[in-house]
Amino acid sequence: MSLLTLLFFSSLLSLSKSTPLKPHPLPITPLPSSQQLQWQLGSMSMFLHFGPNTFTDSEWGTGKADPSVFNPAHLNATQWVQIAKDSGFSRVILTAKHHDGFCLWPSDYTDYSVKSSPWRNGTGDVVAELASAAAEAGIGLGLYLSPWDRHDGAYGKTVEYNEFYLSQMTELLTKYGEIKEVWLDGAKGEGEKDMEYYFTTWFSLIHQLQPGAVIFSDAGPDVRWIGDEAGVAGSTCWSLFNRTNAKIGDTDPLYSQQGDGFGQDWVPAECDVSIRPGWFWHALESPKPVAKLLDIYFNSVGRNCLFLLNVPPNSSGLISEEDIKVLKEFRELKQSIFANNLARKAFINSSSVRGGQFGAENVLEEGLDKYWAPEEKQKEWELYLEFRDPVSFNVLEVREPIQMGQRVASFHLEMRNVKSGKWERVVRGTTVGFKRLLRFPRCESRSLKLVVEKVRADPLISYIGIYMDKFSDSGRNSSKITITRTLLNDS
Repeated sequence: MSLLTLLFFSSLLSLSKSTPLKPHPLPITPLPSSQQLQWQLGSMSMFLHFGPNTFTDSEWGTGKADPSVFNPAHLNATQWVQIAKDSGFSRVILTAKHHDGFCLWPSDYTDYSVKSSPWRNGTGDVVAELASAAAEAGIGLGLYLSPWDRHDGAYGKTVEYNEFYLSQMTELLTKYGEIKEVWLDGAKGEGEKDMEYYFTTWFSLIHQLQPGAVIFSDAGPDVRWIGDEAGVAGSTCWSLFNRTNAKIGDTDPLYSQQGDGFGQDWVPAECDVSIRPGWFWHALESPKPVAKLLDIYFNSVGRNCLFLLNVPPNSSGLISEEDIKVLKEFRELKQSIFANNLARKAFINSSSVRGGQFGAENVLEEGLDKYWAPEEKQKEWELYLEFRDPVSFNVLEVREPIQMGQRVASFHLEMRNVKSGKWERVVRGTTVGFKRLLRFPRCESRSLKLVVEKVRADPLISYIGIYMDKFSDSGRNSSKITITRTLLNDS
């Protein structure tokens, strides 16, 4: 028998004697769908509010503006998409029809659209140009079709208008390739006509025509509004939710911001905010400073939500240079903070391990497929990071493998004081979910401990990040310190 054959049979024998892997723990419901999971992994989307309002200096158009006002001389959807991609946004969402009823595609069901405008001599289609550019760049496409229509005469006639709305929705979902998100809201001015929307029918049709899309509204069904237009989630934010407790246009904002730890549905939150004071471009408005965008990022993505930032094209049909400048600074600032995970330099251990493949070292790898899992029926859940030399840091990142359900209800980070040797609490958080980011004054230590306090089921941690945010730290005018203080609450 050859040496090669002996080695082959020896390896088979070794495999047969090896200890079987311990199975994964049971997921805890509710769980995200594949569409919701893909949406959450995207982290950031770009909203594009564009239409006659851009040219009439309005926010809520009356529906009476002449279509001739719409004439963006240099419209370039490829520019919009490239800026979104370069800035780290995973998809773009266009206001295909806003409240004024003007359609950015040549709808067969109304003349109040681009086909009645001088743009492209009446042959243009903004939705088509954006869809083509997004597909070419590998960016997801979303569309907003406003339920409130201030132009069409059918509005206020329940059956007639629902038929009209569904016909336009069908156009959008069958002519422009894959749609990743359909955006709806309950916005409507006071004193407007009463109108019953057949939301259940709408949702069924959308899922039928675009099974890969998530539907956004105040109450889901797939993605919920956070309850404000400031881009800020609650410091506690569950993806768990009870859809029966929510109604489009009439949901308690606090419930939307926090979610529901006892919720029976998985409906994660989207935080929408505009880079400018208004949602449409106005010549006299300026974009928010980069520091503000960073704050919003920490309070949206960093609180288990998706950050939806509106960047409105201007009247020439391009994203303005001043907005591009802020987005470039935002991308560079995020990169400067999160490119260097100091935790990768640490030796990592845990209070217990469920099995070999669930070791603590998994929390240093990106992705959801590997995670730390403790032994069952434990009362303490801790992860330890030990560094060769003291490290300075002021940001903590924690993630859960959300395909297994959202579990953690509270946790905190401790550090060993370099002088006294005593453990001291640095910062405390509540929910984790897909991603939790906490900021605090600069610390220095060689030993850190993540302590999970309260859970819905045995905690599972997929990632830990320790970072130094020099930009925010310098803004505090603080020198490097070793923290000797009581609990610092997340705010």
